[in-house]
Amino acid sequence: MDLEDELFVDDDQEMLDIINFGFPRRNYERSEYFDSMDNFLFFRRFRLTKQTVLNFLKEIEDHIEYNNDLNNSLTPINQLLTTLRLYSCGNHQTAISDFIGCHQTTVSRTFRRVTRAICLTRPHHMRMPQNEHEKLRISTDFYNISRFPKGIGCVDGTYIRIQSPGGDDAEVFRNRKGYFSINTQVVGDSQLKIQDIVARWPGSAHDLTVFNNSRIRARFEGQEFQDSVLLGDNGYANRNYLLVPLLNPSNHAEELYNEAHIRTRNTIERLFGVWKRRFPILAYGLRYKPELASDIIVATGILHNVAKENNEDEPPLAENINADELNYLIELGNIPDVIERRNPESRRWKPVLNSEIIL
Repeated sequence: MDLEDELFVDDDQEMLDIINFGFPRRNYERSEYFDSMDNFLFFRRFRLTKQTVLNFLKEIEDHIEYNNDLNNSLTPINQLLTTLRLYSCGNHQTAISDFIGCHQTTVSRTFRRVTRAICLTRPHHMRMPQNEHEKLRISTDFYNISRFPKGIGCVDGTYIRIQSPGGDDAEVFRNRKGYFSINTQVVGDSQLKIQDIVARWPGSAHDLTVFNNSRIRARFEGQEFQDSVLLGDNGYANRNYLLVPLLNPSNHAEELYNEAHIRTRNTIERLFGVWKRRFPILAYGLRYKPELASDIIVATGILHNVAKENNEDEPPLAENINADELNYLIELGNIPDVIERRNPESRRWKPVLNSEIIL
């Protein structure tokens, strides 16, 4: 038997083994990154410090731990790190599986499982002020920015890019800037924490539509927060509990109102930037169906609040992320309505047309 015949025999034997016994099992070597990485590198790769990850794991461990260790199942800490790594870079799941040391399908199941477990902690980490003491603290913080009274939150929307969901209604998700997205409404406080989030509307929905159909509007109209107010941009309608800038101020007092309003409301724009820099997947885009994408948006919002509660710094960018590109994508997610520009000659605020800023 020559060499060519031997090769054919070997190939036939391998095919028979696969038919009889299935594909051979692959054993992965998993790295314990929580123990092996130093604090700085861990913070850079997973966007939260080790202590914060360890503390938060206690809140979701019961929801993600497997009942047994069959089939070399991922430990709770490795499940959480897999999910954080996916949030931190937005790479394909195959790249994440190679990094963690498991199959791509394991990554897919794991991050869905952990994302939903994180969303269950929303009542503990994302809420509007619950009592007079909390309202007073938040309104005082807002007042200290630019002397704007009674504010307990700033509301605005941001586009979170997604892939085309397909089907007959796909174009509903295309926003005014031309890409598919979810219009996410956020209410934030002066410490850049998310108090309320709505992440279920397609990109073509207007900010006012999202707000009018949100629970936060019903809570304000039900006098739950009494005389406290929200601050919004000119995409919203002016109400007794939602104040927007004046388009044509006619005196100095109205100009001072606009100036104080804009400086105070700037916190929500800063919140979007910090949130998306901590979890760049929000800027680069979610390659998932809208239902799962909504869960990811809420989960990253909760983790953003967890980082704020632990007074964490903004993590440095990962090695494979370009800062200029990320900043451009964050800016692209802003929703323009009316932007006001100061004219030093007339001391009046003038609106800039949307067409000047749409990309």
